[in-house]
Amino acid sequence: MLIAILTDIHGNREALSACLAHARTHGVDRFVFLGDYVGYGADPACVVETVAELVEEGAVALLGNHDAAIEDSDEDMNSVAREAIRWTRAQLGPDHRAFLAGLPLVHEEGSVLYVHANGYAPANWDYMFGPNEALRHFSRVDAQITFCGHVHVPMLYNMSPTAKIVSFAPLADNDIPLLPSRRWLAVVGAVGQPRDGVPAANYAIFDSAQQNLRYLRVPYDAAAAARKVREAGLPEKLAQRLEQGR
Repeated sequence: MLIAILTDIHGNREALSACLAHARTHGVDRFVFLGDYVGYGADPACVVETVAELVEEGAVALLGNHDAAIEDSDEDMNSVAREAIRWTRAQLGPDHRAFLAGLPLVHEEGSVLYVHANGYAPANWDYMFGPNEALRHFSRVDAQITFCGHVHVPMLYNMSPTAKIVSFAPLADNDIPLLPSRRWLAVVGAVGQPRDGVPAANYAIFDSAQQNLRYLRVPYDAAAAARKVREAGLPEKLAQRLEQGR
Protein backbone atom coordinates (compact mmCIF):
# COMPACT_ATOMS: atom_id res chain seq x y z
CA MET A 1 0.00 0.00 0.00
CA LEU A 2 1.25 3.47 -0.89
CA ILE A 3 0.55 5.97 1.88
CA ALA A 4 1.03 9.70 1.31
CA ILE A 5 2.10 11.43 4.52
CA LEU A 6 1.50 15.16 4.77
CA THR A 7 2.10 17.48 7.69
CA ASP A 8 2.27 21.15 8.67
CA ILE A 9 -0.02 22.48 5.94
CA HIS A 10 -0.58 25.71 7.91
CA GLY A 11 -3.44 27.18 5.93
CA ASN A 12 -1.57 27.00 2.62
CA ARG A 13 -4.20 26.03 0.08
CA GLU A 14 -1.88 26.23 -2.91
CA ALA A 15 0.73 23.91 -1.39
CA LEU A 16 -1.86 21.38 -0.22
CA SER A 17 -3.57 21.26 -3.60
CA ALA A 18 -0.24 20.72 -5.36
CA CYS A 19 0.78 17.90 -3.02
CA LEU A 20 -2.56 16.12 -3.24
CA ALA A 21 -2.48 16.27 -7.04
CA HIS A 22 1.12 15.04 -7.08
CA ALA A 23 0.31 12.14 -4.75
CA ARG A 24 -2.64 11.06 -6.84
CA THR A 25 -0.51 10.94 -9.98
CA HIS A 26 1.79 8.57 -8.07
CA GLY A 27 -1.11 6.20 -7.35
CA VAL A 28 -1.27 6.53 -3.58
CA ASP A 29 -3.88 4.38 -1.85
CA ARG A 30 -4.52 6.57 1.18
CA PHE A 31 -3.51 9.74 2.99
CA VAL A 32 -2.21 10.32 6.52
CA PHE A 33 -2.08 13.88 7.85
CA LEU A 34 0.16 14.58 10.84
CA GLY A 35 -1.41 17.84 11.99
CA ASP A 36 -1.09 21.63 11.90
CA TYR A 37 -3.70 22.37 9.28
CA VAL A 38 -4.04 25.97 10.50
CA GLY A 39 -1.79 28.80 11.62
CA TYR A 40 0.48 31.04 9.53
CA GLY A 41 -1.40 30.73 6.21
CA ALA A 42 -4.37 32.59 4.74
CA ASP A 43 -6.70 29.68 3.91
CA PRO A 44 -7.30 27.74 7.15
CA ALA A 45 -10.97 27.02 6.50
CA CYS A 46 -10.31 25.60 3.04
CA VAL A 47 -7.52 23.37 4.34
CA VAL A 48 -9.62 22.03 7.21
CA GLU A 49 -12.53 21.34 4.87
CA THR A 50 -10.28 19.53 2.38
CA VAL A 51 -8.73 17.33 5.05
CA ALA A 52 -12.13 16.62 6.65
CA GLU A 53 -13.48 15.44 3.30
CA LEU A 54 -10.52 13.09 2.87
CA VAL A 55 -11.04 11.72 6.38
CA GLU A 56 -14.59 10.84 5.38
CA GLU A 57 -13.04 8.86 2.52
CA GLY A 58 -10.72 6.93 4.83
CA ALA A 59 -7.75 9.23 5.47
CA VAL A 60 -6.16 9.53 8.91
CA ALA A 61 -5.77 13.00 10.44
CA LEU A 62 -3.95 13.83 13.68
CA LEU A 63 -3.87 16.87 15.94
CA GLY A 64 -1.05 19.41 15.77
CA ASN A 65 -0.12 22.11 18.26
CA HIS A 66 -1.51 24.93 16.12
CA ASP A 67 -4.77 23.03 15.76
CA ALA A 68 -4.93 22.53 19.52
CA ALA A 69 -4.30 26.25 20.08
CA ILE A 70 -7.56 27.15 18.34
CA GLU A 71 -9.47 26.10 21.46
CA ASP A 72 -6.62 26.09 23.99
CA SER A 73 -4.10 28.69 25.12
CA ASP A 74 -1.66 30.24 22.67
CA GLU A 75 0.55 31.82 25.33
CA ASP A 76 3.45 29.42 24.78
CA MET A 77 3.72 30.46 21.11
CA ASN A 78 5.98 33.18 19.76
CA SER A 79 4.39 36.50 18.88
CA VAL A 80 4.10 35.81 15.15
CA ALA A 81 2.49 32.40 15.64
CA ARG A 82 0.17 33.83 18.29
CA GLU A 83 -0.97 36.64 16.02
CA ALA A 84 -1.68 34.15 13.23
CA ILE A 85 -3.65 31.85 15.55
CA ARG A 86 -5.79 34.72 16.80
CA TRP A 87 -6.52 35.76 13.21
CA THR A 88 -7.26 32.12 12.30
CA ARG A 89 -9.82 31.69 15.06
CA ALA A 90 -11.98 34.33 13.40
CA GLN A 91 -11.85 32.48 10.07
CA LEU A 92 -13.15 29.16 11.39
CA GLY A 93 -16.75 28.19 11.97
CA PRO A 94 -18.21 25.70 14.44
CA ASP A 95 -17.76 22.74 12.08
CA HIS A 96 -14.08 23.54 11.50
CA ARG A 97 -13.49 23.88 15.23
CA ALA A 98 -15.34 20.65 16.00
CA PHE A 99 -13.27 18.74 13.46
CA LEU A 100 -9.99 19.99 14.91
CA ALA A 101 -11.10 19.41 18.50
CA GLY A 102 -11.96 15.79 17.73
CA LEU A 103 -8.60 14.81 16.25
CA PRO A 104 -6.42 12.23 18.04
CA LEU A 105 -2.79 12.79 19.00
CA VAL A 106 -1.44 9.50 17.64
CA HIS A 107 -2.34 6.71 15.24
CA GLU A 108 -0.77 3.24 15.28
CA GLU A 109 -0.83 0.59 12.57
CA GLY A 110 1.11 -2.49 13.63
CA SER A 111 4.74 -1.47 14.13
CA VAL A 112 4.20 1.99 12.59
CA LEU A 113 3.40 5.05 14.68
CA TYR A 114 2.11 8.35 13.30
CA VAL A 115 2.26 11.50 15.45
CA HIS A 116 2.65 15.24 15.02
CA ALA A 117 5.60 16.01 17.30
CA ASN A 118 6.97 12.94 19.09
CA GLY A 119 5.85 9.52 20.25
CA TYR A 120 6.84 9.57 23.91
CA ALA A 121 4.87 12.68 25.02
CA PRO A 122 2.76 13.78 22.05
CA ALA A 123 0.80 16.43 23.95
CA ASN A 124 4.01 18.18 25.07
CA TRP A 125 4.92 19.10 21.48
CA ASP A 126 8.66 18.43 21.93
CA TYR A 127 10.60 18.90 18.69
CA MET A 128 12.79 16.24 17.08
CA PHE A 129 15.64 18.64 16.32
CA GLY A 130 18.56 16.22 16.24
CA PRO A 131 20.19 12.95 17.33
CA ASN A 132 19.77 13.66 21.05
CA GLU A 133 16.02 14.07 20.66
CA ALA A 134 15.89 11.03 18.38
CA LEU A 135 17.65 8.95 21.03
CA ARG A 136 15.11 10.11 23.61
CA HIS A 137 12.35 9.02 21.25
CA PHE A 138 13.87 5.60 20.55
CA SER A 139 14.46 4.96 24.25
CA ARG A 140 10.82 5.58 25.13
CA VAL A 141 8.86 4.38 22.08
CA ASP A 142 8.57 0.78 20.93
CA ALA A 143 7.45 1.38 17.33
CA GLN A 144 9.85 0.23 14.64
CA ILE A 145 8.91 3.14 12.37
CA THR A 146 7.64 6.53 13.52
CA PHE A 147 6.51 9.36 11.27
CA CYS A 148 6.29 12.89 12.65
CA GLY A 149 6.26 16.51 11.53
CA HIS A 150 6.44 19.69 13.61
CA VAL A 151 10.04 20.60 12.67
CA HIS A 152 9.36 21.81 9.08
CA VAL A 153 12.68 20.35 7.88
CA PRO A 154 12.86 16.81 6.43
CA MET A 155 15.19 14.47 8.31
CA LEU A 156 15.58 10.74 8.82
CA TYR A 157 17.02 9.03 11.90
CA ASN A 158 17.67 5.37 12.55
CA MET A 159 18.98 3.37 15.48
CA SER A 160 21.09 0.24 15.01
CA PRO A 161 20.80 -2.89 17.18
CA THR A 162 23.76 -1.50 19.17
CA ALA A 163 21.84 1.75 19.84
CA LYS A 164 23.94 3.86 17.47
CA ILE A 165 21.98 6.82 16.07
CA VAL A 166 22.45 7.75 12.41
CA SER A 167 20.85 10.84 10.92
CA PHE A 168 20.78 12.34 7.46
CA ALA A 169 18.87 14.84 5.37
CA PRO A 170 17.14 12.72 2.72
CA LEU A 171 17.36 13.58 -0.94
CA ALA A 172 14.04 14.04 -2.69
CA ASP A 173 12.63 11.40 -5.02
CA ASN A 174 14.81 8.52 -3.84
CA ASP A 175 13.51 5.26 -2.39
CA ILE A 176 14.96 4.64 1.07
CA PRO A 177 14.61 1.06 2.39
CA LEU A 178 13.59 1.10 6.05
CA LEU A 179 15.54 -2.00 7.02
CA PRO A 180 13.86 -4.15 9.68
CA SER A 181 17.18 -4.53 11.54
CA ARG A 182 16.98 -0.87 12.52
CA ARG A 183 14.38 1.42 14.07
CA TRP A 184 13.36 4.57 12.21
CA LEU A 185 12.17 8.08 12.95
CA ALA A 186 11.13 9.96 9.82
CA VAL A 187 10.57 13.70 10.16
CA VAL A 188 8.42 14.68 7.20
CA GLY A 189 9.02 18.25 6.09
CA ALA A 190 6.23 20.80 5.90
CA VAL A 191 3.70 21.03 3.12
CA GLY A 192 2.76 24.63 3.82
CA GLN A 193 5.83 26.31 5.32
CA PRO A 194 9.18 24.63 4.49
CA ARG A 195 12.16 25.90 6.48
CA ASP A 196 15.14 24.23 4.83
CA GLY A 197 15.79 26.96 2.28
CA VAL A 198 13.70 25.38 -0.49
CA PRO A 199 10.23 26.92 -1.06
CA ALA A 200 8.82 23.78 -2.71
CA ALA A 201 6.33 21.84 -0.55
CA ASN A 202 7.38 18.65 1.24
CA TYR A 203 5.56 15.37 1.70
CA ALA A 204 6.47 11.68 1.69
CA ILE A 205 5.18 8.38 0.32
CA PHE A 206 5.57 5.22 2.40
CA ASP A 207 5.31 1.86 0.66
CA SER A 208 4.11 -0.30 3.53
CA ALA A 209 4.54 -3.54 1.56
CA GLN A 210 8.11 -2.90 0.44
CA GLN A 211 9.00 -0.84 3.55
CA ASN A 212 10.38 1.93 1.37
CA LEU A 213 10.12 5.66 2.05
CA ARG A 214 10.37 8.42 -0.51
CA TYR A 215 10.61 12.11 0.37
CA LEU A 216 9.18 14.42 -2.29
CA ARG A 217 9.34 18.12 -3.18
CA VAL A 218 6.50 19.73 -5.08
CA PRO A 219 6.80 23.22 -6.59
CA TYR A 220 3.66 25.30 -6.16
CA ASP A 221 2.52 28.90 -6.51
CA ALA A 222 4.25 30.21 -3.39
CA ALA A 223 3.92 33.78 -4.66
CA ALA A 224 0.11 33.48 -4.65
CA ALA A 225 0.12 32.00 -1.14
CA ALA A 226 2.41 34.81 0.07
CA ARG A 227 0.21 37.45 -1.56
CA LYS A 228 -2.81 36.09 0.30
CA VAL A 229 -0.91 36.29 3.58
CA ARG A 230 -0.17 39.96 2.95
CA GLU A 231 -3.72 40.72 1.86
CA ALA A 232 -5.02 39.11 5.06
CA GLY A 233 -2.90 41.47 7.13
CA LEU A 234 -0.87 38.66 8.67
CA PRO A 235 2.76 39.31 9.68
CA GLU A 236 5.08 40.04 6.76
CA LYS A 237 7.53 37.43 8.03
CA LEU A 238 5.02 34.71 7.17
CA ALA A 239 4.84 35.80 3.53
CA GLN A 240 8.62 35.99 3.30
CA ARG A 241 8.97 32.49 4.72
CA LEU A 242 6.86 31.10 1.91
CA GLU A 243 8.92 32.92 -0.71
CA GLN A 244 12.26 31.94 0.80
CA GLY A 245 11.48 28.51 2.25
CA ARG A 246 13.01 29.37 5.61
